[in-house]
Amino acid sequence: MPIIPPSVVAVASDHAAPRLRALLAEELAVLGVEVIDLGADGSEPVDYPDYAEKLTAAILHEKAQMGLLICGSGIGMSIAANRHAGIRAALCHNEETARLARQHNDANVLCLGARVMTEAEAQGAVRVFFSTPFEGGRHQRRVEKLG
Repeated sequence: MPIIPPSVVAVASDHAAPRLRALLAEELAVLGVEVIDLGADGSEPVDYPDYAEKLTAAILHEKAQMGLLICGSGIGMSIAANRHAGIRAALCHNEETARLARQHNDANVLCLGARVMTEAEAQGAVRVFFSTPFEGGRHQRRVEKLG
């Protein structure tokens, strides 16, 4: 049975990753996903919590099913996104952590660090994250405890 990716994914980054965000938006388009690009554009410093807020709002208001956040390390974006009930943002570094975030944690936001991984690693994580289903089963009760 083929894996069906989400139909709409919101993407956002801070000033550390506009180029990588554009590259990964193209990767999502190859998967047949509609992308909502929430910025930021350019290299002028911006505050990553503002972009995490835009993205989580898009998911919580059902404009997007899932999200992709990128900052320098991925840490700030994951902290900011996980402040919201219903958001399960996972900081992933490769295909394996992306696969496990979806299979075991039903993560709905992928967080990446533009300064700590290669473009190829980021592309691989995106492909795997957005095409891997949640396993449910024994993992379901754990995810339910997250709120």
